[in-house]
Amino acid sequence: MTGRLYGVGLGPGDPELVTVKAARLIGAADVVAFHAARHGRSVARGLAEPYLRAGQVEELLVYPVTTETTDHPGGYQGAIDEFYETAAARLAAHLDAGRDVVVLAEGDPFFYGSYMHMHKRLAHRYETEVVPGVTSVSGASAVLGRPLVERDEVLTVLPGTLPSDELAEWLATTDSAAVLKLGRTFPGVRDAFEAAGVLDRAWYVERATTTTQRVLPLAEVDPATVPYFSLALLPSELTGPGNSPSAFDGPPEGGALTVVGLGPGSRAWTTPEAAAALAEADDLVGYGPYLDRVPANPRQVKHPSDNRVEAERAAAALTMARAGRRVAVVSSGDPGVFAMAAAVLEVAAADFPDVPVRVLPGITAAQAVASRVGAPLGHDFCILSLSDVLKPFDVVLDRLRHAAAADLVIALYNPRSKARPQQLFQARDALLEVRSPDTVVVVGRDVGGPEESLVVTTLGALDPGTVDMRCLVMIGSTQTRVTPSGQVYTSRHYPG
Repeated sequence: MTGRLYGVGLGPGDPELVTVKAARLIGAADVVAFHAARHGRSVARGLAEPYLRAGQVEELLVYPVTTETTDHPGGYQGAIDEFYETAAARLAAHLDAGRDVVVLAEGDPFFYGSYMHMHKRLAHRYETEVVPGVTSVSGASAVLGRPLVERDEVLTVLPGTLPSDELAEWLATTDSAAVLKLGRTFPGVRDAFEAAGVLDRAWYVERATTTTQRVLPLAEVDPATVPYFSLALLPSELTGPGNSPSAFDGPPEGGALTVVGLGPGSRAWTTPEAAAALAEADDLVGYGPYLDRVPANPRQVKHPSDNRVEAERAAAALTMARAGRRVAVVSSGDPGVFAMAAAVLEVAAADFPDVPVRVLPGITAAQAVASRVGAPLGHDFCILSLSDVLKPFDVVLDRLRHAAAADLVIALYNPRSKARPQQLFQARDALLEVRSPDTVVVVGRDVGGPEESLVVTTLGALDPGTVDMRCLVMIGSTQTRVTPSGQVYTSRHYPG
């Protein structure tokens, strides 16, 4: 029995616009195929990544040419046709072996998408289903805040690869239009809007619905900055100005500072609110490895620094904000938990009272580790840092003994470093003065990252020598249990 072919639309770029059905099929497929230029980076795969699972076969279909010339005997079209035939044969081999194949498509599979070339070659041979996606035109209209048409108006969708004079004819006779496939075609497209007499009401939308989207009046766009994933929109005159002219006037006159939590590791754990703040910023400030987790944006400037200069980093960020820049200070996890929010507010209170500071929460390391093993934070708990950089270690041990005596679940941050190799040993011994050696302990390392590992052990068996700064150590209470399946929870009920 042969496999089934799926053409799956992923929408225009916002991961939350991937449909429930698309996510389900991606996760269930035996084979996931996606296109890319010769650099090998696939926008479609990036959108689908949260829904992929281990063990799936990935088929990267690399175009032999995009806009460059080729020495293929059949020219550009010959090279592309040969590529599609070869790609279809690769997918057919999987289908013949009984594997279900999902072909990913940005936007909608049948809307100027690469999937249609696989569909034409395979759909008559195999059971096939196409899953529609939100188109770039719909996404751009929503971003712009302008309906494209109303009542009996006509919307015309045009490829920017048409000759400029032909584009101008269409634009002059339609109520509303969307012109796709920009990039190198942009100068001709702009000329067509001008020749049709509609340039003054046309808009440019780049990478609609993503964190790097850009919206400008079409007349103000620098052709050298236009990527392929952009389009020109001509909203109808009946729909009115909407909110578009005022929504994208640029940065406010005064700067501002936002402290942003990325979550513990995976990009999927960064909240939409945090992602929006990062996209809006002019400058990103933070510890180098944390800044590396933020997607590159050529419009922005990154200011990496060492992890031990929080006050200096805060002052630098506040200085930029005072000068009128929109600044995002980046933390891992939640910025208010042993991170940059307190440092920024402390420096702001002393020296920058005029600079507005906003703090956006993130998923903490304690929450992430807890979720991976079950619900160890199901009852009262506390969070302690074993670092003695800003407080004496005898204070740390005193607090640790009191938390243990209070029978709280304890999440230990900064458990052991090269400069503090013995402190976790001392902390374990202090806990054993109060707690049973059978107390449940969870050690989570790089949770949400590529080297994630989880160990469930006991306080008596805990080996501090295996722990480093990428770990979080969670000490259970007397009511913390391990289920037969290995999950950990702390009962919501307490004796007496």
